[in-house]
Amino acid sequence: MPQRRVVSGRSQEPRQRFAEELRRLRVERKLSLRQLGERVGWDWSLFGKMEKGETISSPDVVRALDTFYGTPELLLALWELAAGDKSQFKERYRRYMTLEAEAVSLWHFAVSVLPGLLQTPGYARELLSLGGFKGKQLEQQVEARMERRELLEGEDPPPFRTILSEVALRTALRDAAAWREQLKYLYEVAERPNVTLQVLPQEAGLHGLSSTDVWFLRLPGWRTVAYTEHGYGGELFEDNAVVERMQRAYDAMRDLALSPAESRKTVLCMLEELPCDPST
Repeated sequence: MPQRRVVSGRSQEPRQRFAEELRRLRVERKLSLRQLGERVGWDWSLFGKMEKGETISSPDVVRALDTFYGTPELLLALWELAAGDKSQFKERYRRYMTLEAEAVSLWHFAVSVLPGLLQTPGYARELLSLGGFKGKQLEQQVEARMERRELLEGEDPPPFRTILSEVALRTALRDAAAWREQLKYLYEVAERPNVTLQVLPQEAGLHGLSSTDVWFLRLPGWRTVAYTEHGYGGELFEDNAVVERMQRAYDAMRDLALSPAESRKTVLCMLEELPCDPST
């Protein structure tokens, strides 16, 4: 679909309009990306990705640009429109899925929901139905999510580390049988040689990723990207400086988590605490 434009000739698609304004302001001041980076104090390559529409970056970066250009909150307002544009989520997610398939290793942290790579059909079905899916569309989405698990189950699967907050691990499904099956699957997956599962206990307190579900993908060539997500969207980060800051927060949080052996015991204890299945 072609970009919608009006009399000004500028795009009416929020993400594209944001990128166009960034480039227009820089070109008007006859600055190169490197010069802009030096004057604003951020990695110039990040501004290049923003002008290409590959990322919208963070509010702090956009505020710094508004200050530099003397455009009080103009860019921030455009950033908010771009961040709220749900049509962009599918596009970013498709790119993430492409990168996930190429990854040579993966790290993950779950705040409140178990990761798709570790979900059983029952868990995925209940979660997706809460997101508005139903009928045939729901079953198609569940099937697609189950296909993702092949990444960890095929030949020569990549190393995968997941840290699950205790909140995510104790948020049970409404269907008791489905929840039992989910916990059983987690325990079994944690025993695979390519999977490292850790539990972050609630008493660990606040940390740098307290409100952020995040994936790190190590790609061929040792480049790492990060993807953060919530129930209504997600953001792919490819800028090295931003990804490194997030990785440092992840490493600090990992130091607070239980060991893999202790984590497996925790899952097993939760499984044993569940009421007995009357059908067995």
